Amino acid sequence: MMIQHRSRTLAAACLLAATTMLAASGCAKSETPDNAGDDGSQAAQAAKSPERSSGSGCSLRTYGAPKLDLKNAVVGFSQSEKEANPFRIAETRSIEDEAEKIGVKKLLTTNAQSQLSKQISDIQDMLSQGAQFLIVAPLNSDGLEPAFKAAAAKKVPVLTVDRKVNSTACKDYVAFLGSDFVEQGKRAADAMIKATGGKGKVAILLGASGNNVTTDRTKGFVDQVKAQAPGLRIVARQTGEFARDKGQQVMEQLIQSKPDITAVYAENDEMGLGAVTALKAAGKKPGKDVKIVSVDGTRNAVQALVNAEYNAVIESNPRFGPLAFATAQKFYGGEEIPENVIISDRAYDESNAKASLGGAY
Repeated sequence: MMIQHRSRTLAAACLLAATTMLAASGCAKSETPDNAGDDGSQAAQAAKSPERSSGSGCSLRTYGAPKLDLKNAVVGFSQSEKEANPFRIAETRSIEDEAEKIGVKKLLTTNAQSQLSKQISDIQDMLSQGAQFLIVAPLNSDGLEPAFKAAAAKKVPVLTVDRKVNSTACKDYVAFLGSDFVEQGKRAADAMIKATGGKGKVAILLGASGNNVTTDRTKGFVDQVKAQAPGLRIVARQTGEFARDKGQQVMEQLIQSKPDITAVYAENDEMGLGAVTALKAAGKKPGKDVKIVSVDGTRNAVQALVNAEYNAVIESNPRFGPLAFATAQKFYGGEEIPENVIISDRAYDESNAKASLGGAY
């Protein structure tokens, strides 16, 4: 377990100004694909307009937690997967950077290394170390009940990010911050239809089982293809577990078993990049012989677009730090937080990939 101590670095006036700016960004809508800019800071998350948030509101009073000043608090962040994935690296860094920026007294960070039992014990350990507010990136949608019960027993609020949990909002957790994963799948389908002309044979590299990201990204893609492009046939669905090496292995198998595949939808960039490697090794030209669309927005995938080895990337922005802490400040300020705070995601294609590369993570 890594424990990081963040000293108080901002004066009260600066903190107030930063808080005001964050609150404003939380209500802004930013969907212009080209606004990624030349550095990662310009690709910070923004919540979609309020009507895109959903669920009943949760306030400090209804949750039953004590009032807290984050500058004098111990905050815990539970990461779910090992940070070989650029999404996880960027997510953790964003939480750490924002905690330091707003002057959080102490930040505890843990990594479950893709083990549910470890994530439960990580959260319980942070509670025993005095964590007063928790940000959790769940490994699975189910199974974290023991950790949530431990937090509830100590009246410690929990904010979930990037994956939803099948628990009760404003009881087991305050709110979920993340993308509309069905919409991501739908947008990926639209990009695939454009790239293929709506015809061909597509394979889906599924994400890991047991979480809503995989389920929703699959549903959005499949339903949209069925509705808009019946000539685009889905001929294979196989899990690549959100890992590059596994995506490569699955693609190698598919090249042998279904050599007439003309398109691949990867439910994250790492699997898509693994497919690129497999296709090249088989003498095929990714992006041309086999169209590729994936979800995430990593720098490597956007670079593959620049290199014409990819056809589209739908972003899933991992920079949760500013929005997570702005949401925490609103919560402790007495505001009601919607059950689901849906963020705005960009899209990359050949028209904007080069200009937007600096904003990818």
